[in-house]
Amino acid sequence: MSGTQLGFLIFGVLLTMLVLRVPIGVAMFIAGGGGYLYLTGGQTAVLLNSLKNLAYARLSNYDLVVIPLFLLMGQFATHGGLSRSLFRFVSAFIGHRKGGIAMAAIGACAGFGAICGSSLATAATMGQVALPELRRYGYSGSLATGALAAGGTLGIMIPPSVPLVIYAILTQESIGKLFMAAVLPGIIAMLGYMAVVQIVVTLDPKAGPAGPRVPWSQRLRCLVEVLPVLLVFVVVIVGIYGGWANPTEAASIGAASCGILALLSGNMGMEEIRKTLLGTAMATAMIFLVLLGADMMNSALAISQMPVELAEWVKNSGMSPLLVMAMILVIYIVLGCVMDSLAMILLTIPIFYPMIMGLDFFGMAQVDKSIWFGILALMVVEIGLVHPPVGMNVYVINRLAVDVPLMETFKGVIPFLISDFMRITLLVFFPIISLYLVHTFGA
Repeated sequence: MSGTQLGFLIFGVLLTMLVLRVPIGVAMFIAGGGGYLYLTGGQTAVLLNSLKNLAYARLSNYDLVVIPLFLLMGQFATHGGLSRSLFRFVSAFIGHRKGGIAMAAIGACAGFGAICGSSLATAATMGQVALPELRRYGYSGSLATGALAAGGTLGIMIPPSVPLVIYAILTQESIGKLFMAAVLPGIIAMLGYMAVVQIVVTLDPKAGPAGPRVPWSQRLRCLVEVLPVLLVFVVVIVGIYGGWANPTEAASIGAASCGILALLSGNMGMEEIRKTLLGTAMATAMIFLVLLGADMMNSALAISQMPVELAEWVKNSGMSPLLVMAMILVIYIVLGCVMDSLAMILLTIPIFYPMIMGLDFFGMAQVDKSIWFGILALMVVEIGLVHPPVGMNVYVINRLAVDVPLMETFKGVIPFLISDFMRITLLVFFPIISLYLVHTFGA
């Protein structure tokens, strides 16, 4: 059995376990461990020796400290009421338009994503804040839940982003450059979702009635409330990319700032602090378990030589680079049916990254190509959060909107998925969208 065939067999075993609802980290560990054992001739001692070093080699990586810090920042924002301030701010300026409350929810999701880094947390938090307002003003169930489910994906699109941190560690790319590269695509994603809302309410005015117009005095008060949150985002991103703070230091500053803001808001009691710390610990443990499972599986795939063989086959196949990229993006969309975003990044980057780096795309330099592919992969991974049959964001929002049937929520996200596909196509053919800020501020 060739290395490529064995690699596909390992993936088949993994997918079977996922269908049987085995946790993703455990499934990857079992599939990878079994493959490793087979490839080393059934020598248990070799596997145990590898396991002895695996956890330490991964978890002693200093760059990984940034993950719990960004998660802590998001937890402070969630339990400290900062999400409500963001929603009030955006709603005060555009809530009086048709579909304005839904647009405000999307804008608030983008703002919350700038201090959170998790799509599920963004969807759940903003759903609790915005859904009652959307229902109070008579928004249709499909538009209200669809906008929130799609808006939640901005949690990983707008930096800081946990999947981007993982991508940077796997590819030894600059976290700061990846964060900077994600800014414009994230803004385009937000504006695209708002445009979808505008089109929906134009075709069906009853789907998104206008809210009340807010006086300028109240708008200015909302702006003052939200300015510290915007400052945290600027400090973290500019600090990382400007070079005066490494990612871990910037994340520490961001987490401390969000904690202080949450305490000053008066919404952060002892119970909220307990939930914040517990939520951070649980999310960190889940991510690190997935990391260990992916390391075990990638070790088996490395021994099988599957990534090298596939990269060499693609390079010699004569297929155009854009066709290879299209195939990879389609695979991501299919994997999104059964995997979460973090697992997809961890499993596929060691396989797809060598393929992409060995091809020529518009004459781009290797560093630019690496950053461009990272942003593309992130955007396609986010689609898995809303497209059927899994669509974790859809289930999170639908659980909050108990009066809206699940199929109506999936129906509501379809126009937003069209916007996603248009944005991905735009980024594929115009890489400068993701590279412009990197080149401008890196010059």
